[in-house]
Amino acid sequence: QVQLVESGGGLVQAGMSLRLSCVASGGTFRRLQMGWFRQAPGKEREFVAAISRSGMTPHYEYGDSVKGRFTISRDNPKNTVYLQMNSLKPEDTAVYYCAASAHGYYYDQDYEYDDWGQGTQVTVSS
Repeated sequence: QVQLVESGGGLVQAGMSLRLSCVASGGTFRRLQMGWFRQAPGKEREFVAAISRSGMTPHYEYGDSVKGRFTISRDNPKNTVYLQMNSLKPEDTAVYYCAASAHGYYYDQDYEYDDWGQGTQVTVSS
């Protein structure tokens, strides 16, 4: 089982940026497909971004609402995945969750992910 700890959330104004971090332990990080999801109050969990495991052609996927504004990346020596969020909007307000998949195929489906972090709150004011 992989333990995931997110950080970097906070309160920002619209148009500003934040970078979320997720540190993994308990697994071979480079073999994990990593994803970010978010959930706003009263809404279903939404796919944000994902990055392929290492050792294959790099693959990135993004949710339609964040394409062109968010970037996912990974640093294997640090066992960390990042989510750079630019041009934030009030509708980006949510709890952001990091997730890890050892054997997943689809990047944007939450059922593909085995382990989840506790989440970090991102609030964007207008």
